[in-house]
Amino acid sequence: MGRRQDLEKRQALLAQFGRLIAAEKRLDNLLSIIAGEVRKILSADRCTVYLLDNYKGELWTKVASGGEDQILRLPLGRGVAGFVAKTGSAVNLRDGYRDSRFSYELDELTGYKTKSVLAIPLKGAEGRVLGVFEVLNKTKGAFTEEDEGLLRILATMAASFIENATLYDELRRSHLETIYRMALVAEFRDQKDTARHLRRMSRFAEILARGSGLGRDRAEDIRYAAPLHDVGKVAIPDSILLKPGALTPQEYEEMKKHTIYGSQMLANAESRLLRLAASIAVAHHERYDGTGYPYGLKGEKIPIEARIVSVADVFDALVSKRVYKGAWDIDEAMKYLSSQADKLFDPRVVDVLESRKNELVEALEEENRLLAQGEAFEARIHETEAQFLKHHLKT
Repeated sequence: MGRRQDLEKRQALLAQFGRLIAAEKRLDNLLSIIAGEVRKILSADRCTVYLLDNYKGELWTKVASGGEDQILRLPLGRGVAGFVAKTGSAVNLRDGYRDSRFSYELDELTGYKTKSVLAIPLKGAEGRVLGVFEVLNKTKGAFTEEDEGLLRILATMAASFIENATLYDELRRSHLETIYRMALVAEFRDQKDTARHLRRMSRFAEILARGSGLGRDRAEDIRYAAPLHDVGKVAIPDSILLKPGALTPQEYEEMKKHTIYGSQMLANAESRLLRLAASIAVAHHERYDGTGYPYGLKGEKIPIEARIVSVADVFDALVSKRVYKGAWDIDEAMKYLSSQADKLFDPRVVDVLESRKNELVEALEEENRLLAQGEAFEARIHETEAQFLKHHLKT
């Protein structure tokens, strides 16, 4: 290929790169696109985009294009990427293993064999280092000064989009945390394992939503809105909500109003997620056959998000241990839900539940592992405190 043709090809790739990154707002997806395109443009075997976490003093990445994606972390200053992030200087190595700045631990972790390395700092609008672009193992020969210049252009093009996506991601996570804590407040009064239930139930809801064909964004919205399904319980008197015995007919009618109270609290919010949560709150006790409350909606007149959360909520209640019951077997729980399809639940959502059994089981097992790890950590803390008190009481 002639020089002119080579330049034209790279210009076309740069234009394509700009179009692709401008269209993506999610940070994870954006980093994946950037890594793939940079690797292609520079004829490299792998590209990794590291982002700087100033709070932890480390670089991290979820992208390792050209191999299996893994989460990689390294302290600021370690390895070529750490050096570049700390100094703001570019590094171009023909053989990484011959340079003291290279850290072969990452190769050991990933099973990769690094040869040539080109890394440049990724800087924001104010010149602040955001991270590092690192490309490895050029297809032919070593990386050139022209490659370095091209990578700087790509980094400049990508920087503002990464900054915006990072800000969006931080705001979104802050928003979701606020919603989740609102849900904890709502349910903390009458459930001892509220946080665990909300995590599991919302994960199940996302799996069911994706299986129902709602798409990734809609399914994710349902996951994060679902925990607020019982937010209206904050308006129910303790004498009813915490009553140990059976409710009187009048008390039961008051309890049912938590669906309306929740909807009223969330309705007309500016937040898309809160408006979705309002729809779930008011309708998650409606039944597919029209015998539910508060309005006796039937079939597809019940919002799909409420039909999904209803199944996810009951499924979690059945497979989870409570003080008043043991955990049901997965198959036993699914058999019950199947028996209530067309009555309590949307039969299509129940079908999705059964077809996504493996995914639901994986989610449940992961949550149980996290719970066990948390309980073990708490036990160690209590043991340490006990030893500390015992020691100081003696002295």
